[in-house]
Amino acid sequence: MGDQSGDRLIRVDMTRQTASIEPFPDAWKLLGGRALSARILLEECDATCDPLGPDNVLVLAPGVLAGTSAPTSGRLSVGGKSPLTNGIKEANVGGNPGQDLMKLGFRAIVVTGQPADAERRYAFEITAEGVKVVPADEHKGKWNYALIEDLAKVYSKTASFISIGPAGEMRLSGASVACTDHEQDRHPARHAGRGGLGAVMGSKGVKFIAVDAGKRPVRKPADTKSFYALSKQYTKYYVDGPGQEPFPKWGTSAIVSEADKIYTFPYKNRVEGRSPDVETLDGMRIVESFETRGGGMHNCMTGCIVKCSNIVHDAEGNYKTSALEFETLTLLGSNCAIASWEDVADLDRLCDEIGLDTIETGAAVAVYMDSGGLKWGDAEGAKKLLREIAKGTELGRAIGNGAAATGRRQKHPRVPVVKGQAIPAWDPRPLKAAGVTYCTSAMGADHTAGLVVDPGQAQEEFARASQEAQILNAAIDSSGFCQFLMPNLREVSEFFTHFLGEKVTREQIADIGWQCMLDEWEFNRRAGFSAKDDEMPDCMKQDAIGPAKFVWDVPQEVVNAAYKRFAPRDEFFEARPS
Repeated sequence: MGDQSGDRLIRVDMTRQTASIEPFPDAWKLLGGRALSARILLEECDATCDPLGPDNVLVLAPGVLAGTSAPTSGRLSVGGKSPLTNGIKEANVGGNPGQDLMKLGFRAIVVTGQPADAERRYAFEITAEGVKVVPADEHKGKWNYALIEDLAKVYSKTASFISIGPAGEMRLSGASVACTDHEQDRHPARHAGRGGLGAVMGSKGVKFIAVDAGKRPVRKPADTKSFYALSKQYTKYYVDGPGQEPFPKWGTSAIVSEADKIYTFPYKNRVEGRSPDVETLDGMRIVESFETRGGGMHNCMTGCIVKCSNIVHDAEGNYKTSALEFETLTLLGSNCAIASWEDVADLDRLCDEIGLDTIETGAAVAVYMDSGGLKWGDAEGAKKLLREIAKGTELGRAIGNGAAATGRRQKHPRVPVVKGQAIPAWDPRPLKAAGVTYCTSAMGADHTAGLVVDPGQAQEEFARASQEAQILNAAIDSSGFCQFLMPNLREVSEFFTHFLGEKVTREQIADIGWQCMLDEWEFNRRAGFSAKDDEMPDCMKQDAIGPAKFVWDVPQEVVNAAYKRFAPRDEFFEARPS
C-alpha cells in the first residue's frame, strides 16, 4: 500500500488545551478532504449544537493525495458547523499547509472543546516530533499579514501557517481561515472563505497553526513507476492543453468579460446582470499591469502546474495582494458599483488581513449600499466599512456577520442568500443548473459545490447537471486535487489506484462524492433543515435581468430531483469541473 501505514489523526481538546495522536482508521483510507470532514462531523458533532460553542467540531483535512508528487494535489478542507448557515460547511483552500500535514502523516486535525477563558489565544505546533498546544496571547488581535511576519521570525523557513484575523477572533460569521502560500514571504493569501469557519476556529481560541514538515520527502506511492508516469502524462496534457487557455493562464479574473456577456456579472446588489464598468474591472487590466509594475502569475502551493494565482502590485511596484479573483472583482466590485480593479485590490487585501470571505463581505456591503447606508460605488466608504469590522463596531459586526445579518440590521428586503449564505458571482437566473446546486447543496449558495455554466440548458437537464457537478466537485475536494486542474473521475481513480496499490474504480470515486453529499444532507436534517431551506429568495424570483428577463423560475419538483441519484452515464466519468 502507498505511504499510509503510519497515517495518523491529531485530536486537540481545547477545553484542556491538550493534543493526542491516534492511528488513522483503515475504514477511512479512501476518505480525505471534504468527504473525511463530512464523515467526522456526522459521527462526532452534535448537529444541533451552537456553532460557536464547545460542542462544535473543527476539522482540517488534506485530500488523500496531498503531499504526493501528483500535480496540484495539496488542497486542504476546513470543516465544521457553520455559524452563517447553521448547517454543515466545508471550505477548500490552497497553500502549503495541506501538503505539509500529509508529509508528516497527519490525515486530519480534529478540534473539540473551548477554553474557559474566551480572552486567551493558543496555537498548535505540528512537527515530526508531534503536536503541542502553546499560548499565543501576544498575537491576539493581529491582522493576518503582521501575524505571519512575526511568526516568520520565530519559526523555521520550512514552516507553513494556518491562521485567523480579527474577524475570526470576534467570531463573525463571515470570517475566513487563511493559509500561507509557498512564496518566500509566505503570504497569508489563500483563504478557506465561505461559511464563517474562521469564527469556529476563533471560538476554539486558536489563533494559528504552525506546520513544519522540515525536509520530509513527498509521500511514496505503492506503484511508484505507474504513479510517476501518470503524473508526468497528466502534467503534459494539462500544460499543453487547458493550461494554454486564457483561464487558467491568467487566472479567474480573466473571465470577467465572458461572465458579463451571459449576465452573470451582478451589478448593484444583483438588480442587473451586467456592469457598465466591465472594462475597468476586467482582470486583463491586472495582467497588463505586470509589465510596468511587476507581479505576475504564480502557483499557490508547491507542485502546482495551474499557476492561476496573480500577484498584484500597486503603482509604485510594491506587493499589494494575491490573488485577486473573479468572485472578488464581482462581489466587492461590480455588485457594489465600484468601478476600479485597483480599489477592489485594496478591499481584497483588507479582507485577507482581517480574515473575511470576500464573497460574503461584498454581498453584505452591497446590501448596505442598497438600503441607503452608503452611496453606490463609494470605494473609500467600503474600505472604511471593512476597517469598522476590524474595530468591532456595531455596524462593523453586522457587515462582518454577512449579507443576511446586514439585511436584518437595515430592515432591507433584497438579500440574495440561500441557507443564509450569499449567492456568489455565478447567477442562478441565467444559470439554472447552478441555481439547483445552491438550493440542494447542504452548504447553501456555494459555486464550488457544483458549478454548471450552461445558460442554454433545457429544464429537464437542470437536476442531473447539478447532481453530476456536485458529485464530481465533492470527489475532487476529497482527493486533494484543485478543481482548476480539471481532472475527471476516471483520472482520479487511476491516481488512487497507483498510489494505494489496489484497484480503485471510477465508480468508487463517484460513490465517495455521492456519500459525502449524503453525509452532509443527513447532518443538516439532524440540525433541523427542511424543504423550505431549499428555496431561492424572493429577489431572485422577482428581479428580472437582461433582455430575456431572467428570473429564478425553476419548479421546486425539478430542484428536488437532484436528491435522487441518477444512473451514471459514461460521459459523466469523463466530465471535468466547470
